[in-house]
Amino acid sequence: MPVSALSVLDPDALDDYIDLRSVPKHRYFGRIDMIDRLRLAVPFDYIFITGLDVDHYRFGQGFSIDTDLPPAFVEAYMDEQVLKEDPFIRAAKASNSVVVESDVYRENEVSQRLLYLQRTFGVHNRTLITVMRDSTVYGAVGVTRTTPFNVDEISFLSLVAESIHTAFTKPLLDRYAADQMRLSKGEIACLAQASFGLTSEGIAKATGYQLDTVNSYIKSATKKLGASNRTQAIADAIRRRLIA
Repeated sequence: MPVSALSVLDPDALDDYIDLRSVPKHRYFGRIDMIDRLRLAVPFDYIFITGLDVDHYRFGQGFSIDTDLPPAFVEAYMDEQVLKEDPFIRAAKASNSVVVESDVYRENEVSQRLLYLQRTFGVHNRTLITVMRDSTVYGAVGVTRTTPFNVDEISFLSLVAESIHTAFTKPLLDRYAADQMRLSKGEIACLAQASFGLTSEGIAKATGYQLDTVNSYIKSATKKLGASNRTQAIADAIRRRLIA
C-alpha cells in the first residue's frame, strides 16, 4: 500500500481522478503553510487528518488519511494491519472527545510490533480529537510529539480540529459531490442540459425523459446541492465540476 505524495489542498491535485474511489487513500502532504502556522501555536512532530463525512470513508476505516507521518510508518502500519489491533484506534472509535495514547496504553495490552514501529519512526504520544456530525464520529485530527501535550495545548487543538479537518476534506467532498450527495445520472444529465439554457421542455426532448421527470430531477438536484433555484444549482454544479 504505497503512500501517495499528494496534497488535496493543491488546486489541481484531483484533476487526474475521476471519482473518490480512485483518489489515493493515504496521502503524504509534506510542508503546508496552514500546518506550519498551527505548529507555532502548539508544537508537534506529526499530524494526521482522517475520515470523511461519507459512508465507508469515516474515521477508523483507513480509507482517507492526509498526513505528514513518515510514509514508511504508514505503509507498515496499514500493510501489516496494525490498525486492527491498535488499542488507541479502538478507544478513539468508541469516543466522542479527546483520546490520549498514554491513557489508553495504561489500560490495554499493546502489540510489540506497534511499539517497535513507534520507536523506529518517532511516533509518540498520539493525541486525537474526534470530529462529529450529530452523534456520528466521521473524522478525526491527531497529533504526535515526543513529549506529552498539556491541558492548554489539548484545549486549543480541540478548538481548531474541526476547521483543520474541514480544510483538508472540503476539496474532496466538493470535487466528488455526486458521490457524497448521491446525485443520480438523471439529475446530472438534466442539470447539464439546463446549463445550455434549455427549458424543461427542451431538456425533455434532449434526454428523452418525460417533462414531469425533468422537473422532478431538477428540483431534487437543486435541493441536494443546497441551491435556492435552478440557476444557482447549475452554477454550483459547474463549480463542483459535476458538469462541464
